Formats: sequence, C-alpha cells, structure tokens
Amino acid sequence: MYEHKSEPILPRAQFLRRQAWHGLIAIGIVGFSLAIGTVGYHIFDKQDWIDAAYSATMILTAMGPSGNPSTQSGKLFGIIYALFSGIAFITTVTVLLTPAAHRMLHRLHADELDVDPLDAGTKAK
Repeated sequence: MYEHKSEPILPRAQFLRRQAWHGLIAIGIVGFSLAIGTVGYHIFDKQDWIDAAYSATMILTAMGPSGNPSTQSGKLFGIIYALFSGIAFITTVTVLLTPAAHRMLHRLHADELDVDPLDAGTKAK
C-alpha cells in the first residue's frame, strides 16, 4: 500500500489523495462509533434519540458523560462504550497521522537497519 524507501517519494497530489482517503476512513470510524453509542444509549438507557446521540457524542469526544444513566443496563453500556471510545479515538488519530508519518520517515529514509545504535552518526554495515 505504501511505497518502499527505495522507491521515489509520492508526488504531492497523490499524497494529498492518500491523506483524503485516510480522512474518509477516519470519518467512517467516527460515524460508526457514534452510531453504536446512539443506538446503545437508546436501547439500554431508554434515552430519546437526540439525548442518546448527545450522550454518545460527549463520551466519544472525551468530554465526559452528559449525565447519569438511569438504568443498570445503561450504566454497563456506558462503561463498555467509554472503553470502546478510547480505542476508537486512538485508532482514528492513527489513521489520520499514518500518511504524514510515513512521508516524513520516507524523506528521512529512517529504518532500524540504517542506524547503528552505538553511533547514530554513521550507517550500520
């Protein structure tokens, strides 16, 4: 999917297209996560759809819970959804940063075989 360090660096237009594709994937992850939270709060905590969407958004964006769940199943769902949201956040950030990180490392030709841990100024043989 990504070019090897021995290949030329991707032209800017193709890089921006790759970054846009990753942005769409990130939007999909956020949308899917928000849908899970909204449906979960609606079913397990008996919230109206708009309140469920608000609660899911507050948890997913790490703003914190919007209120106390009114049912035991709502509390259990809130716990699971909060843990899931943390992983979804990390995944989304990773998806967004991967193309830029790859491009930076490609420009530097960074690879663990290229650097001698005893002398960072010379290449390993």
